[in-house]
Amino acid sequence: MADNKTTAKDVKIEIQIDDDIAQGMYTNLAAVNHSENEFIFDFIFLQPQSPKAKVRSRLILSPKHAKRFLNALQDNIRKYEDNFGRMETSNGPVIDTGSIH
Repeated sequence: MADNKTTAKDVKIEIQIDDDIAQGMYTNLAAVNHSENEFIFDFIFLQPQSPKAKVRSRLILSPKHAKRFLNALQDNIRKYEDNFGRMETSNGPVIDTGSIH
C-alpha cells in the first residue's frame, strides 16, 4: 500500500512578489527586540547628520523562524565572504528602541 503523505521535499512553493516590493527598501540600521513568542525586526533609515530615523519596515517572526532566518543569513554571509572577501563591521549608533512609535 502506497503512503499518500507528502514530505517537505515533495512540496513546491511558487513565490510571487509585487512590483513595489521587488524594488526593495534601502535601510542602513536595524533594531531587534523579542518577547517569549516573537522577534521584532525594525529596518530603519538614518540620514547622515540627522538626529531622527524612520522605521521603513517591520518584520515579526516566531522564535523558530527567527532562528531559521539567522542560519540562512549566516550561510549567505559566509558565501558572500568566500566570493568577495571578509566584510569589516563598525559600531553603529546606539538606538533607544523604547522611542519607536
